[in-house]
Amino acid sequence: MSEVFVDGERTPLEQEPLASGGQATVYAISGQPQRVVKIYHDPPGEDQRRRLSSMIRMRPLADRATDGSQAPELAWPTALAKDTDGTTVGYVMRRFAQPDHVPLAALFDQRTRASLFRPELNWGFLLGVAWNLAYLTVRLHSEDIVVGDFSARNIVVDQGGFVTFLDCDSMSFDDPGGGPRFRSQMHTPAYSAPERQEGAPASQASDSFALAICAFQLLTGGTHPFGGYPKDLGSVSISIGSRIAEGTSYVTQPQRVIMPRGTVTPEILPPALRALVERTFGRSPSDPTLRPTPAEWFEALETTRNETASCAARTQHTYAAHLDACPWCARVERQEADLFESVPAASVPTRTPTTSPRTTVTVDSTVATAPLPQPPEPPQPSSWGAVPVAVLIALFVIAVLLLGLH
Repeated sequence: MSEVFVDGERTPLEQEPLASGGQATVYAISGQPQRVVKIYHDPPGEDQRRRLSSMIRMRPLADRATDGSQAPELAWPTALAKDTDGTTVGYVMRRFAQPDHVPLAALFDQRTRASLFRPELNWGFLLGVAWNLAYLTVRLHSEDIVVGDFSARNIVVDQGGFVTFLDCDSMSFDDPGGGPRFRSQMHTPAYSAPERQEGAPASQASDSFALAICAFQLLTGGTHPFGGYPKDLGSVSISIGSRIAEGTSYVTQPQRVIMPRGTVTPEILPPALRALVERTFGRSPSDPTLRPTPAEWFEALETTRNETASCAARTQHTYAAHLDACPWCARVERQEADLFESVPAASVPTRTPTTSPRTTVTVDSTVATAPLPQPPEPPQPSSWGAVPVAVLIALFVIAVLLLGLH
């Protein structure tokens, strides 16, 4: 397709698509580098057209306060795209592209981080990305929006560590016009909770399961909690989706799974995060009511951010302060891959930092860094659902006034 009509105006598209998937193809708009058009392979049906029209009228997460430099947290539809007959064929949204934004999965591997992102990132930065992801999930759930197809391939990260959800047209939310709730039909098996593997609808609990996988991968060098190779092929499936359905994770059942040499073990996680991991990926994970919520993940990640240590021996080595020694240096001593581009501290020349601003946390005379948090600081997430909108607005105004006094 060479052109579409947006708000009645002819809108030319670049000839070569930016990306193509099972449902749609994304094109750049000629002369508009900040916007793209997502065109469905098959014309949207009545329900999908109603969904898109409702989304354009909505303003989710509109209460966010930023300095204007942060990208939108959602690749939300901004206008309908129609063909020459006036038939809706897709929608317009903000463009999120490299090098400003990279897929979340690009942060799981040191070489990929170095080539697509920034090579000097440390574990504290990845911890901050997980914190931002949990924070955003809590806020979406507070507005009764369920991500549904929650996976590393549908999330991008900017240079400051802030995250954005893509493919928002598959999210689940209430119709602002009073119609039936829009359901999420899409899911990625490697991030889908056991109940979703069996056909259950998306829920806040299934989002929490996917959040747990993403956070675990960020903090363990990209290791999937259901990865590895089953020891007993007669009773355990090779596919990750099947192992999720069966509850076979190397995290809680290491005796049943063979992991590659150099796999980061869950012991690098502080007790609070380790407990959430075990509750999520335990032997019987099929009961969503027992699963940690995104608010619990947020609170545990917040605690960990304030209890992080830096290695005195090598640059870019930060870790959870519950450990007696640097786990990344131990890997180097065992001749395993250094997950961070570090060098001995004594050999580092003095230079002016060129990275984005970050929050600095001091713990026992050591310093760790993490992405600048999204202002304002949120209230206790566990109570958000019960707080009236007026109270939230009042709290926000008070926070802004207090910040202005400092």
